[in-house]
Amino acid sequence: MIDVILKKGKEKAAVLRHPWIFSGALDKVKGKPLNGEIVSVWSAEKEFLAYAYYNDQSRVALRLLEWDQNTEINKAWYQQKLKSAIASRKHVLNENTNTCRLVFSEADFLPGLIVDKYATFLSLQILSAGIEAAKEDIIDILREELNPKGIFDKSDAGARKHENLEATQGLLWGETPPEFIEVKENGVVYHINIADGQKSGFYCDQRDNRLILAEYTKDKTVLDCFCYSGGFSLNSLKQGAAHVTSVDSSALAIETLQHNLGLNGLAQDKQTSIQSDVNKQLRAFKEEGKKFDVLVLDPPKYAPSRSALDRAARAYKDLNRLGMLLLESGGILATFSCSGAVDLETFKQIIAWAALDAGKEVQIIKQFSQPEDHPVRISFPEGEYLKGLLLRVL
Repeated sequence: MIDVILKKGKEKAAVLRHPWIFSGALDKVKGKPLNGEIVSVWSAEKEFLAYAYYNDQSRVALRLLEWDQNTEINKAWYQQKLKSAIASRKHVLNENTNTCRLVFSEADFLPGLIVDKYATFLSLQILSAGIEAAKEDIIDILREELNPKGIFDKSDAGARKHENLEATQGLLWGETPPEFIEVKENGVVYHINIADGQKSGFYCDQRDNRLILAEYTKDKTVLDCFCYSGGFSLNSLKQGAAHVTSVDSSALAIETLQHNLGLNGLAQDKQTSIQSDVNKQLRAFKEEGKKFDVLVLDPPKYAPSRSALDRAARAYKDLNRLGMLLLESGGILATFSCSGAVDLETFKQIIAWAALDAGKEVQIIKQFSQPEDHPVRISFPEGEYLKGLLLRVL
């Protein structure tokens, strides 16, 4: 195994079990490891620190895996990590919920691997060269542990570019998923499209938050922005919302939402779908004088990195300002950010700026976070990407 020596004083992150070491911390590489190859990492004082995936094409040159020098990273090691991750989610799955995230990358000590379960199918995102190199072993273990009907590759995320990997998508094993897979989450039925859907096919990270928001929607008018396949819309209608307007720029999202309404036997006359750019639609509603009782803002990632933070802050502020202007006095705003670069305190400050520009007083009722199948390692706070606020806008 090739040794990588860190610069003096750069071992702190590894000692604290943070899984990333950036390229600028490397002093010597004793050999020419392939990207994705496992190397041993040493301090400048020649102390063993960890085993890691190596990649000289990425800013994160080392993704740390194992801190015990006597442990061999082989198929049995991957099996132990995967079995542990799967076992920790077993109680999430029940007769009312058959979809969740089974493996969450660094949080489960498998940096660059995401595995989502959709009924009897699995969707994989492979986002690091190290996991790419171990892909066949991982597929074998998932087959053995879960016996799915099929395993589908959704490794088309931009993160692969940082690892000098091309986007890939397609069947890895078993049956090709049908156009629509029927899943249940908290008793709500969804048709999801793995092959053509966003990310891995469905946003199960909002499972808990959909239930929380729905409690505020009975007999209310709701505007669900960036609705995708309708998670917040369907839960609100099931809870007795008077009417839900759902907005998304994707034709597939709107089509999927319509499928889901029928699957759940929800009244079509209590829901309106609009395919449109959300910001343009919010401005159109404002010009019309339209008002809502409850509004959901769940936009895509505006800040993929810290370098985009200022631009993202302006986008979040403008979006929330427009949203506040569309609410009846005392209305409820559920607003989210899935940008890891935007921490909760920064997000609160952005909301404060939006409220000031909108001329509104705002109360925080609850704080939203990601569910337990998206755990956050205490040594890797960057894994806490989803945050949100439930607000009363006065």
